[in-house]
Parts: sequence; C-alpha cells; structure tokens
Amino acid sequence: MMSYIKEICKQHQIKILKAKPLAGGDINQVYKVDSLDGDYVIKLNVAHMFPKMFEVEAKSLDMLSKTESFIIPKVIGYGEYNDKTYLILEYMASDSSYNFSEAFARALAKLHKHQSDRYGLEFNNYIGRLPQHNLPQENNSLDFYINLRLEPQFKWAREKGFDFKDIDQFYKTLENVIPKEKASLIHGDLWSGNYLITTDENACIFDPAIAHAPREMDLAMMKLFGGYPQKIFDIYNDMFPLQQHWESRISLWQLYYVLVHVNLFGSSYYNQAKQIIRRFT
Repeated sequence: MMSYIKEICKQHQIKILKAKPLAGGDINQVYKVDSLDGDYVIKLNVAHMFPKMFEVEAKSLDMLSKTESFIIPKVIGYGEYNDKTYLILEYMASDSSYNFSEAFARALAKLHKHQSDRYGLEFNNYIGRLPQHNLPQENNSLDFYINLRLEPQFKWAREKGFDFKDIDQFYKTLENVIPKEKASLIHGDLWSGNYLITTDENACIFDPAIAHAPREMDLAMMKLFGGYPQKIFDIYNDMFPLQQHWESRISLWQLYYVLVHVNLFGSSYYNQAKQIIRRFT
C-alpha cells in the first residue's frame, strides 16, 4: 500500500518523509504522511466500491468550512490512482486536555444557524458506507425524515430479514411529534469519533454526512454513543434555543442512526430500533 501513498504524494508534489497507518476507520485505509511542507492525511478505498465518496466528502468539507463555525481540515486533493480512490486532507494535531465545551457548543450553534427553506442537499452522500439520499424537499421536516432517512433504512433492513411492525402507525404518530422548523446545515454523523480539539483549543469536525435537516439530529447522534459532556448541550440551548421537549425526541432521531447500524452491523442493534418504534407508537 505504501507504493500507492508514494505515487499519490508524487502526483500532488508532496515531498514525503514518512507515512504510517492511522486507526479508526472501518471503511477506508487511512495514513498520516509527514512531508517537508507539512503533515497530511490520505484516505484510500477501492475505486468501484463507493462511487464519488471522496468527491462528495470534499464538497461537504468545503460547505462546512464556509460556515466559519468549526475548524475543518483543508482538502488538498482527491482522485483515482490505479484501482484506488483517494482523498488528501490537512492533518490536524489534537490535544484532549482542554475543556472544550464552550468552544464546541458555540461552533455547533453557529453551524446550525446556517438554515435553508428546503430540506436535503443538491447531492447525495454517504452515512458510513451506506448511501444517503438528499433529494431536496420543501420545508417539511416530517417528509424529509420519513422519506429520505427512515424509509431507505427500513427497506434495506427488511431485505436483510429484519421485520418491523406498525410502521404506518408509527409514521402517523410522528405528525404530532416532529417540530416544524427551518432546516439547518448539520454534520450528520457527529459521534465522538468525528471531532477533535486542536492544539489551539478549537473544535474540529470531519467525516461528514451533511444535509439541510432537523438540527436535533446532530444532538441525538452526539448522545447516542456518549463522549460529549452535558455542558455542551446546555450552552448550545442557551445560544440557539431548541423547541420544547427536545430531549423527549432524542431517541426518535437516534432511530435513523440505529437503523444504519442494523444495516451495517446486524442484529445487535435490532431490538434497540424496535424499542424506539414502540415508544412512539
């Protein structure tokens, strides 16, 4: 694999000193490259497996960067070499010793204040290694969540043999649960593995699954696997107040991410998904 790294660096005039694998991803092979001009991250994948994954990731990072909210790794380049597709990013050094709650909450509120009259996005992208459909919809959070987020996941889950009951009744219940609010630009996959705190105490996010969507989805993902202090949510709510009873809706938004995990990893998440559906039926 190092031969790929060396050739990709050569094509982008990166004078490589050394390279080493980085842990953390279950989709891509990831390497840190030290060079005379700075440090980089190079992500590799098989070219035919995930069409345009790195192209849309680069576009997504650019959109996030333009909000001037979080620190976003700079995209150096992307493309194909032989049977591999690649993405080159600026390497961000991290320091976990800082109390980052206020910086993170402020950045998240600033990101979510970039709103749209339409839900969705002008291009499709990925959530993990699954396609994520973003066909723009009018300002209707209910239709967006059912048609573009839940329905595709339920379809794939059924094809894998996972049965869900009372879905129509569940959808009917959501009419009185999902708040009416303008769509915010969200990161879309904001678990604790997709952020770091830089050495100058700023919050940096990466590996996005962006869309104009209900902003509570980001908060729900942040709470799904832990890793974020409660203070972030309190500061965020002070800066950009959420609608009433937002905490009671957390598991509803988590359903999307739980279904993603059903489709990626199987039965260990199946009961959790069914429990959420029962809770809102």
